[in-house]
Parts: sequence; C-alpha cells; structure tokens
Amino acid sequence: MVNYSDAKTLVVQAAQQLTTKGYLSATGGNLSVRISGQTALAITPSNYDYMKMTPEDICVLDFDLHPLDGTRQPSVESAMHAAIYQVRGDVNAVIHTHQVYPSTLAIINAPIPALFDEQVRFLGRAVEIIPYAPSGTGMLKKAIAKHVGNHHNAYIMANHGALLLGHDLERAMHNVEVLEKCALAYLLALCSEKEVSKIPLLVREVAFAKLRKDQKRVEAGSLTVGGE
Repeated sequence: MVNYSDAKTLVVQAAQQLTTKGYLSATGGNLSVRISGQTALAITPSNYDYMKMTPEDICVLDFDLHPLDGTRQPSVESAMHAAIYQVRGDVNAVIHTHQVYPSTLAIINAPIPALFDEQVRFLGRAVEIIPYAPSGTGMLKKAIAKHVGNHHNAYIMANHGALLLGHDLERAMHNVEVLEKCALAYLLALCSEKEVSKIPLLVREVAFAKLRKDQKRVEAGSLTVGGE
C-alpha cells in the first residue's frame, strides 16, 4: 500500500500556516499537492476547520477523483485541482484562497498588470481574471483548465477569490504573499485616481522568461529552481 503520510502532513502544515497568517479562514478555500510519481493529489476535505485538521483528514484522489486514501469528503473544488495538474506539468501545488484584497479585485473585474519585477518573476505577466463559474462545477473546471495554460502562477477568479500555483507547496505559499502585496498596492493605487505605472515591457519579458525557464526545468525533472 502506498504511504501518503508525507504529502498529507505537508497539506495540513501549509493550511494551518496560511490560516495563521490570515490568508485562509474558517473552512474557506482549499489546497492540494501532487503525489509524486502518480496521477493523484492530496487535498483538504470539504467544510472542515483548518486549525482542527490532522493528516488523517486529508483526502487522496486520482485525477478522475476516485478516492485512494482518507475517509472525509474531499473539497468540492477537487476537479479544478486535478485539471490544473493535468494541464501544467510544472505545478506540484495548488492553493485557492478567499484572501480579501484579490477578492476585492475579483468583484470589480480588475486584473493586475505588471506592476513589479517580483510579481512577473513569480506570478506571470499579469494576474488575469478568470470568468465566473459556480464553485465545484464542470464549468469552473473547464474555465480554469483553459486559462492556466498561459503558464502564469496566479489568477483571480471572478466573484470568488484567488488561485495560486507553484512547483512545490513552499513556492505556492510564497506566491500567495506576493499576490497579497500586489493586490493591496493596486487597490490603493486605483483609489488614488492617479495613473498607475507599470514596469517596462522589456523588463516584464525578461522576468517572465526566467519564470518559464524554471517551469521547464521542473517539467524536465529538475526541482531545484532559481530565486530572484
């Protein structure tokens, strides 16, 4: 029998760290990791308090959502997570949050342009808005699968929240914090009613090229990727 304990422990630790920092709350949001060497993922259960969660509560599913381990009901967004792993071979961790600042942009339909070098280096050329679809539906799964093919690592889901990807869980958590900074800065800039400046196009493309280089290395099997 396959031992999923390491992956399940990672998911719990990350969920509780994100809750402590205020990016997750109560039972909102969900996160998962790809099971190495398998077409499977470990994901948080549905409607269960993160701070009470233990590794035994984490669900393991194959990409067709058949249960492999765990007794709780998996997140209603499991199909979305599985779709991302199938489209993006460089992604080994997915975090969906309802963090406030990106969620605010989600209800005013305001994608974040390339504001900072760090943003493009880790999140992509822009943080785009994925059109609304009801939670846990096939419509949402299809919308997500369609959009993540552009190799960005952060998206805003219209009238819903944020979606962060990473080559591992640590990087996905890092991306949550980068998005929080960018979303807050952009909201404040919009409130100022002054012109919002963006980084030069050449700088944006150089930064994005570094991100793509890392992603290709991950897909090729080299998990040690560079920082800034």
